[in-house]
Amino acid sequence: MPTVNHNQGMLPQNTNLPQPRPFIDQNQTVPPQNQTFLSQNNQRQPVNNQQPYLSQVPPKFSQPQPKLLQNNNPIPQGSYPQPTQQQFNQNYTSPPSFNVAAQPQYKANLHSNRYPQAPQQQNNLYQQPQQNLSSPQPFYQQQNSVTQSGFDRLWGHDHFDLLQNPNVLPQEKVPASKIYLGNEMLDAANCSPEVFRCTMTKIPESNSLLQKSRLPLGILIHPFKDLTHLPVIQCNVIVRCRACRTYINPFVFFVDTKRWKCNLCYRINELPEEFQFDPVSKTYGDPSRRPEIKSSTIEYIAPAEYMLRPPQPAVYLFLFDISRLAIESGYLQSVCSVLLEELKNLPGDARTQVGIIAYDSALHFFALGEGLSQPHEMTVIEIDDIFLPCPDNLLVNLKDRVELLTDLLNQLPTRFNNSYDNNSALGAALQAAHKMMAPTGGRVTVFQASLPNVGPGALQPREDPSQRASSEVAHLNPANDFYKRLALECSGQQVAVDLFIVNSQYVDIATISGISRFSGGCIHHFPLFKASRVLQNERFERCFRRYLTRKIGFEAVMRIRCTRGLSIHTFHGNFFVRSTDLLSLPNVNPDAGFGMQVSIDESLSDIQSVCFQAALLYTSSKGERRIRVHTLCLPICATLPDVINSADQQCIVGLLAKMAVDRSMQSSLSDAREAFINVAIDILSSYKLSLNMASGTSSLLAPHCLKLLPLYISALLKYTSFRTGTSTRLDDRVKSMIDMKTKPLNHLIQLIYPDLYPVHNLEEQRVVLNAEEDPVPQPPHLQLTARCLDSKGAFLMDTGDHMILLVCPGVSPAFLNEALGVRDYVSISDDMYELPILDNLHNQRLHQFINYLNDEKPFVATLQIIRDNSPNRIEFFEKLIEDRVENALSYHEFMQHLKTQVK
Repeated sequence: MPTVNHNQGMLPQNTNLPQPRPFIDQNQTVPPQNQTFLSQNNQRQPVNNQQPYLSQVPPKFSQPQPKLLQNNNPIPQGSYPQPTQQQFNQNYTSPPSFNVAAQPQYKANLHSNRYPQAPQQQNNLYQQPQQNLSSPQPFYQQQNSVTQSGFDRLWGHDHFDLLQNPNVLPQEKVPASKIYLGNEMLDAANCSPEVFRCTMTKIPESNSLLQKSRLPLGILIHPFKDLTHLPVIQCNVIVRCRACRTYINPFVFFVDTKRWKCNLCYRINELPEEFQFDPVSKTYGDPSRRPEIKSSTIEYIAPAEYMLRPPQPAVYLFLFDISRLAIESGYLQSVCSVLLEELKNLPGDARTQVGIIAYDSALHFFALGEGLSQPHEMTVIEIDDIFLPCPDNLLVNLKDRVELLTDLLNQLPTRFNNSYDNNSALGAALQAAHKMMAPTGGRVTVFQASLPNVGPGALQPREDPSQRASSEVAHLNPANDFYKRLALECSGQQVAVDLFIVNSQYVDIATISGISRFSGGCIHHFPLFKASRVLQNERFERCFRRYLTRKIGFEAVMRIRCTRGLSIHTFHGNFFVRSTDLLSLPNVNPDAGFGMQVSIDESLSDIQSVCFQAALLYTSSKGERRIRVHTLCLPICATLPDVINSADQQCIVGLLAKMAVDRSMQSSLSDAREAFINVAIDILSSYKLSLNMASGTSSLLAPHCLKLLPLYISALLKYTSFRTGTSTRLDDRVKSMIDMKTKPLNHLIQLIYPDLYPVHNLEEQRVVLNAEEDPVPQPPHLQLTARCLDSKGAFLMDTGDHMILLVCPGVSPAFLNEALGVRDYVSISDDMYELPILDNLHNQRLHQFINYLNDEKPFVATLQIIRDNSPNRIEFFEKLIEDRVENALSYHEFMQHLKTQVK
């Protein structure tokens, strides 16, 4: 049986792993390096001919970039460990150890039922004799080489030298790798990469071929994503395989008009007569005309047999921290203001219920029953054995009690202004919420501003501020399992808990996040929050507004099925694993992503394709039971070049980031960082061996489909989750790791490597038409380095939920006046957070481009306009991650480091 990670987040506190290994499944044995990677040289042209702009960069960023080092010169050490030859060899001969604590335990577990013994393989199984490049080749071999080179270029498999071509980023957005099934109709019907994506667009036919490739195999899914087009079907019978329960999909085979063969288990099933009716044309006939066969993403309105109980009303409970730190932050005013505006827009029907609890060292309940002229507050001081002060009227019908709720929300921001209680009884408040919500299930929204320090689940400060820049980071794991155990109780009652953390001090996110991670909730973090800071408060309010009004699914479960011969062995995300392939999600939201690692258990050589199918069963806010089904089909390949050239570099990075978080918690942060570097070394070393290149060569080749992988890995090593040598608050690091596990891939990539654009000449850029037929300029993507900045330009950096517009001192007066509406450079204030609306081409193009970027986001990003000499510029320059900083190498130095390690 494949290994299933049931203990998400509950990891050993004291572990002692052997030397780090590359990111590969623990059930795989690791063969020697032997690959064939093919690539294409696609060098990006410079944006302009100006000299690199470095004069205004802060001191630690303005150091001149070191020249690329020669092969015989030592590489600066930075913070990247250099494995010894013994360690390097070990990476190719020792089994990896991802999900176990120590090597002796791993060996013991290999003989248990939980961790089956991996097959033994000879070290020289994949070794091929290397050709002596110094000896002359026969003419026919030279001719074949030239011919093959021509075909490589034709198919986009030409080599890419990472040292000679540092500009690896394409000028346009990095496209998702395409899947070719050899049938245009099936290609068009396949699942969108924004919803379902695999680390490869072709699946190796055997586990040994997968191991040769040195690439991880896994899938990333965004199952509840907001979709502009979603076919919805209501039928009496949902057609499924009788054996494996797969939903009928575009990739099944119709034996005739009355029978179909399952594409996962290959059983032949009968088609119900109803399925032969086409609801579009209103005629009987060809079953392939059905919507289920035309689209890989479809939603069913489920019949009664898919319900364990009648659909419950949408229930929303809000928990407010009113400790002294919380009151001083001012968050309560912002929350109540947004809630007052959006109460009427909460997803639900006429049965929707709402309740409110406030807490400091005591719990404050608010009865909102019939006949009351104002909310009635009840305070419970005894919090060690919590009870509800009254059985009814704590959760009330929103429609019937909207006036009392409005009155309470108007009172709350000032009601506790004179309180000086420094304590926070979060654990007791959550226990009370569980008691209130248990009969119906629903969503609990918690606003936490201080460390929970009294009552059940009380915590003590664990962070040592003097160790924030240390290479070894302690306390990434929970201090206790109180919040995890409570989360599992909530999950059993279909209750999810979401956290909004608005702290100014350490709150131990590593521990309290368990209440959300295991109940299918989400976590939002606003460090050092003060409502008086305009930009910070605006970002908080936009996030909360989106949270309140976005689509929600209740009582959800998700099952992932795959073709016989494949298995899923590790899950990443916020959920509870109920069985080997069933995820419990009391709530599901459209901003949540999930990842799964996949293994090949049997040979796939006798089939042409494999499929993954995700089925999400949930109750809508309107009380309908629905099933959303996504099916992804991938072809099988039998050669190593096909495997390598099918790699999806962004999907691989997304999966590696999730695996690295697990490694950091199971072992250490330095172990995860070294494993990142080993991934790049493995791929490039194997590629070099496959080309039979001489050891003295000065090039560093990569396949075209993986040319961005070293860049992304370099960025990950400098990201908040995994960086060392830079002062990083523990709560910030832990929340960043949670993001790695839960963000959808497109958001995750933008967090790791933000988008940078020149916007001072948008009127000269090519345009595309948006949905409203308006022209939208398309400036080129720039790499995140000061080399791409120009003292006469303006540059927009998009980090996802925030944009920074850097205006340099030499920018044209026309841009300042027409685009920004200011007289001159010094007129740009330090608190300019909006772009004025002006009637000219400069301003219109800039607005159109920013709106175009925001169209792809869950909510509109905040904008900050800064001068190059502003104190706020640090945030911009810190994200130029390709440049060298105090304790980390530049991207070019990182390439040189890889060059010295690639054998």
